[in-house]
Amino acid sequence: MSPNPVSDVGSYLKEQRQQAQLSLRQLAERTGISNPYLSQIERGLKRPSAEILQAIAKGLRISAEQLYVQAGILDAVPDGATELDVRRAIKADPRLTDRQRKALLDVYESFVGD
Repeated sequence: MSPNPVSDVGSYLKEQRQQAQLSLRQLAERTGISNPYLSQIERGLKRPSAEILQAIAKGLRISAEQLYVQAGILDAVPDGATELDVRRAIKADPRLTDRQRKALLDVYESFVGD
């Protein structure tokens, strides 16, 4: 049985709200979303739209993308996928010379490691 994205996003939101030390009422004031509706989302009774999730993310000062993943709107990016995409993009960019590619890859690797 697959996990229910509605309750997953609700429990995730509740955890994030509690970590931010905000009451439902305070989050409602920050987001412009009603207190009862936020409560229903947290309890897994309502499935929020992308716009609602974005407002909540802004109110909690967290990534909207992460909320979209929790809600099942976006697929999670596997660990290391971003790193591979950056290297691949540098290597594939026709506007760069070989010397520029090497310099960019060296700088990138100095930040993220091998």
